[in-house]
Amino acid sequence: MESDEAISQLRGWFTGRLPGDWFTGAPEIVLDREEITVIGPLAPPVTPDGAPEAERAAAAEGLARRFREETRERRMEIAREVEHRFRKKVSWGVSVGGETVMFTTLSVPVMTRLRQSERQVLDTLVAAGVARSRSDALAWCVRLVGRHTDSWLAELRDALQHVDRVRAAGPDIDS
Repeated sequence: MESDEAISQLRGWFTGRLPGDWFTGAPEIVLDREEITVIGPLAPPVTPDGAPEAERAAAAEGLARRFREETRERRMEIAREVEHRFRKKVSWGVSVGGETVMFTTLSVPVMTRLRQSERQVLDTLVAAGVARSRSDALAWCVRLVGRHTDSWLAELRDALQHVDRVRAAGPDIDS
């Protein structure tokens, strides 16, 4: 979990650096130990009144693809600057038509130790064709838990941010 100050600094840096015509509002900045994710809102595509959902979804997908292609060079340039300054990789995405479309994301290896009963869960997912490997099965489990515990994880993240603020307000022990 990164500090509110780090997020504020990144938000300010991106506000000053991103072209003003890219997004319809402030981009969402998500920060962890390895990666900075920037998700900018796009105006919904113009479709005829009463257009079917499939048409609206296809128009939103087309708009996201066009944005990705038209901004690729500038996004890469900005990402290089960010990586040099903040020492983290940058991932990009947009939100359009109620959906988030990610262009790039990091996939970071994570090591864990599992007991036999826990490994058997992963092996069952592999045997059932839910996942290709134990690694994929574990990622599937993490996504499933994340999807079903969003409110609990959000509350936990808020509590961690509160702890960071309290620590920052405390005495400086390095002096």
